[in-house]
Amino acid sequence: MTEGNFVDYVKIYVSSGNGGKGSAHLHREKYVPKGGPDGGDGGRGGHIIIRGDKNLWTLFHFKFKKHFRAGHGEHGSKNRSTGADGEDIYMDVPLGTVVKDTETGEVLFEITEHGEEKIIVTGGKGGLGNWHFKTSTNQTPRYAQSGLEGEEKNITLEMKVLADVGLVGFPNAGKSTLLSVVTAAKPKIADYEFTTLKPNLGIVQHRSFQTFVMADIPGIIEGAAEGKGLGHYFLRHIERNSTLLFLIPADSKDIVKEYEILLDELRRYNPEMLDKDRFIAISKSDMLDDELKGEMKKELDKAFGGVPYMFISSVAQQGIQTLKDRLWEMLNREE
Repeated sequence: MTEGNFVDYVKIYVSSGNGGKGSAHLHREKYVPKGGPDGGDGGRGGHIIIRGDKNLWTLFHFKFKKHFRAGHGEHGSKNRSTGADGEDIYMDVPLGTVVKDTETGEVLFEITEHGEEKIIVTGGKGGLGNWHFKTSTNQTPRYAQSGLEGEEKNITLEMKVLADVGLVGFPNAGKSTLLSVVTAAKPKIADYEFTTLKPNLGIVQHRSFQTFVMADIPGIIEGAAEGKGLGHYFLRHIERNSTLLFLIPADSKDIVKEYEILLDELRRYNPEMLDKDRFIAISKSDMLDDELKGEMKKELDKAFGGVPYMFISSVAQQGIQTLKDRLWEMLNREE
């Protein structure tokens, strides 16, 4: 999936259909004098329905079409015939999509299951035909109800990536490189910060044809929770990952401090993120010799407080299979 095709935030206008008018028809038939009222009801206006689709990974299909209008209900007719209902419009979205009211910012609902349907605006009710208003004192009503108007609303669709493992790290920590090595994804890789501007997803092939999904989230910087850099815009994607893989380069000035900053940004954005499983990978470790790794382990064992970690190198393919094994164990262990 290329960056240009990854759309995770769109604003859309939706309008449901109007209800059809009821009929004020009077029965006319040979040999049936004074047949009385027989006007049918108007049809219901069409709904706009949000539907979950597990085969979608992005909101790209809403990039160029942002106005959705459902069909109007047809008017009632003679012989108590009810008008046809207006056509419902279905908007398919990826799982993990949050629907908000654009005007108020209120979260209306969230789509989390395949085939799940939620009506976002309800079609107007059809008007009643004149035969409903017939009484002993008003046997020939020549009036009927008009249909109710539909609703209109401006909504915001906000997608949160559903992935098993989310890569968390500062810009240029090697997240895209790791994703390109363990999956078939082809993220943009370059030797400068903020290479990744959109989340990238890849499927990790494990042993015996087992798979899990890994997401490369754009780099977080200190202050991301307050809106600095690009990371704040993508922190919501980490909420849907069951395991967080912290990637810290071996040439970092202070590995422990970098980990603590990343952890603090997640805590300030949403404290519940700290309840997720964590694993730390020290990337670019091919530049370290065994003696230096040994010295670093003494410090890291104390600093990480029992959080599992290991040294890897995506370029040199060091520790990659072991990393996949460890992540698979974390994702599939019984609670």
